[in-house]
Amino acid sequence: MPQPAYSDIGASYVARGFELAFQKGVRRYAIIPLSINIVLFSIAIYFIFHYTAIWVADLVAWLPEWLRWLEVVVWPLIIIGVLLLFALTFTSVANIIASPFNSLLAEKVEERLTGIRAPGGGVAGMIKDIPRTLGREMQKLVYFIPRTLGFLLLLLFLPVIGQILWLLWGGWMMTIQYADYAFDNHKIPFRTMRSSLHTHQGKSLTFGVVVAFLASIPVVNLIMIPVAVCGSTAMWVDHMRGQNLS
Repeated sequence: MPQPAYSDIGASYVARGFELAFQKGVRRYAIIPLSINIVLFSIAIYFIFHYTAIWVADLVAWLPEWLRWLEVVVWPLIIIGVLLLFALTFTSVANIIASPFNSLLAEKVEERLTGIRAPGGGVAGMIKDIPRTLGREMQKLVYFIPRTLGFLLLLLFLPVIGQILWLLWGGWMMTIQYADYAFDNHKIPFRTMRSSLHTHQGKSLTFGVVVAFLASIPVVNLIMIPVAVCGSTAMWVDHMRGQNLS
């Protein structure tokens, strides 16, 4: 299969995800995760607008006098960090609920891109695999939670550098979250999945950072789960499938 011209740029797979998610034959598998996302992010948007201004003012007031000159830089970084925190929290909840449907969507996108039908796939396969799929989501949470707490402390107590590290960690989490569906459909272990993404760290991280950024934008975030699943599956097909299934 010829590689697309943008295949070496991880962020461009977000655009590929938008293209795939709404194609005929794929979009019907995106409807349920899309609907779940709309409901949960509608709730998230309310809390974001209600609390963000208060939190930003408190965090800026916390800066010591000798760092007050950083306020112009810290304000936008804190706003992005708070929005990303909400995005990650509600996305995690949405992904747990929608995980079986996300796996089915990844399966159908891979089938469309490779022309190879997954054995034991489809809706019946999705239902059978629900326990394993939910178990994989718990495995992600065990990996995410302690590291997220560590980066959150850096976000709060290390001006500028902490915010930048938080954004990068958010991008890495997004990549693992969405790229994992294609790996898990082939029963590739969680550790192997992370190692494979690390091998393609540039592509993986730029993809995740763009997804994390878009997931923090009201309205746009409503469609990001199916878009990210489709985009990360395309990245899997182009760069990681052959290595992991050989």
